[in-house]
Amino acid sequence: TGALRIPGVIEFSLCLLFAKLVSYTFLFWLPLYITNVDHLDARQAGELSTLFDVGGIFGGIFGGIWAGVISDRLEKRASTCGLMLLLAAPTLYTFSTISRMGLEATVAMLLLSGALVSGPYALITTAVSADLGTHKSLKGNSHALATVTAIIDGTGSVGAALGPLLAGLLSPSGWNNVFYMLMFADACALLFLIRLIHKELSCPGSAAGDQV
Repeated sequence: TGALRIPGVIEFSLCLLFAKLVSYTFLFWLPLYITNVDHLDARQAGELSTLFDVGGIFGGIFGGIWAGVISDRLEKRASTCGLMLLLAAPTLYTFSTISRMGLEATVAMLLLSGALVSGPYALITTAVSADLGTHKSLKGNSHALATVTAIIDGTGSVGAALGPLLAGLLSPSGWNNVFYMLMFADACALLFLIRLIHKELSCPGSAAGDQV
């Protein structure tokens, strides 16, 4: 379709796929991970997971606002997402190590990891989708914004389904393998934005919807 030919739609869609993979793996597997690593019972793990969900909401809000303000000012949405994804990978590795040091460390690292993953997620599903949906090649098509948003969100939902499935397959061999999978997914999300990031940095003032 015409929406798929818009520069940036495919790249941001695939980026969201892997970003959602990481986010939803945490969402579904966090209680079991906490039970195994922090040696809490099911009730305590459930309560802590609820706190993570609340923290994830605030992390997504503030991460999204921060990413949105920066990208609006610099008009470099791919670069903003890329920076947060770049920081997320070592944060995930640190989380896999520090979370074994106690409950407080687990909560702190979950909030930080959630913010770095939710920031690009929020930016892609809002500002980026709006930019791409109003691309000049669409010539004012009123259905374009909904189409672009559906493509991006739909592709991201594939990652939301794959993440928990892969975690279930890998967790019996050790939680380290699950975190390696998450770091690999984060790196893939960043990789799909490399061309757009290079375009933004080499062409100052270019917005997501103007990239070719």
